[in-house]
Amino acid sequence: MEHTKSFFQRKLKTDTNDLIIEGPLTSDELSQYSFHEQLTAFRPPKKQFEAIKGIADLPEGRIIVARFEGTIVGYVTYLHPDPLERWAEGKMENLIELGAIEVVPGFRGYRVGSQLIEVSMLDEYMENYIIISTEYYWHWDLKSTGLSIWQYRKVMEKMMGAGGLTPAPTDDPEIISHPANCLMVRIGKNVSGSDVDKFDHLRFLTKHQYSNRRS
Repeated sequence: MEHTKSFFQRKLKTDTNDLIIEGPLTSDELSQYSFHEQLTAFRPPKKQFEAIKGIADLPEGRIIVARFEGTIVGYVTYLHPDPLERWAEGKMENLIELGAIEVVPGFRGYRVGSQLIEVSMLDEYMENYIIISTEYYWHWDLKSTGLSIWQYRKVMEKMMGAGGLTPAPTDDPEIISHPANCLMVRIGKNVSGSDVDKFDHLRFLTKHQYSNRRS
């Protein structure tokens, strides 16, 4: 699989500044910008910036950013699932994960997250992928938003829905450990039926493993 990438750009107006939503970007292109110091959801800013530049260099890796002039104020990442996760067990080249999405507090409320996802789906090549996002409530910024778990879940569903991702059932132990957690999925129109079947097997891997032990 070639993992072809096409660049897209969109302007987003806010009350104070115009943002540029663009990508996928290479690590060299990312290096031309600074990384906002409030992008701290996953790692300290410097380490997270290095992490997303590393993802940009992966064959399947995609980084879409929101920037104000030369400063990145939001981003979304796509890459193959972590090798330690069940989603990697099928070794599916056309299965990628929306691994992280983050927007600085000052630009929340302008649909920046939805715009990041929308722009990422403008690339027709995304129709060749099964795209997943694993949503765990313990990753959500409940404190600064003041939202309840279920309010935040609705926000996440709406944001992911901007890119065509919808909730899908699974027996993954981490996801079913809390009812607010969920698996979000988008199956591209060019994905074969056999690959959909492989993915469905991964979604209910625990059930299949249990059945195999009993047989």
